[in-house]
Amino acid sequence: MQEVSKECPNLALNASEISVDGLPIAAGRTPRAAFYQMDAKQLPFQGEFDVIGAFDVLEHIDDDCLVLRQIHGALRNGGGMILTVPQHAFLWTRRDEAAGHFRRYGRTELVTKVREAGFEVVAVTSFVALLLPLLIASRLLGKSGADEVREFKIGRSANALLGVIMWIERLMIRAGLSFPAGGSLLLAARKG
Repeated sequence: MQEVSKECPNLALNASEISVDGLPIAAGRTPRAAFYQMDAKQLPFQGEFDVIGAFDVLEHIDDDCLVLRQIHGALRNGGGMILTVPQHAFLWTRRDEAAGHFRRYGRTELVTKVREAGFEVVAVTSFVALLLPLLIASRLLGKSGADEVREFKIGRSANALLGVIMWIERLMIRAGLSFPAGGSLLLAARKG
């Protein structure tokens, strides 16, 4: 939400968090957004929003298809949805379990579920594609029982280098390149 707020300062922003304890933390990061405590499986809105983003949300919910239908109902006709989810079941490790994930998605699986919920898929691409070899290596090393959060403990220089690589990847996606594989999937869809 912080980045959306910075990039689109004139948007009316609404956000949700299932955890009551998480609301003040989220609100502190994006003070101009209205925050709601709610469950994505029971959205209390019908035809209310122009765009709904679910960024690394679906993998945490057992009934992801129900959530997609709830999002569909909460959108105005012609409204849009933007999703990000972790990709590739072969990358599953204890890190996913520790994060509370139910699944990692394949592209076909995600597109099928989104279409079955009543959406028209506008675009889909993998991202964290340029870093996929590092992610695979990290996952293989992690399967030996290493600390689940070790990959997040990196130095400032390494973090800056990874940030530059992700910036280059974003430029490539904005230029129209669609990656076939990556650590995550990005999908944009429209309510028909």
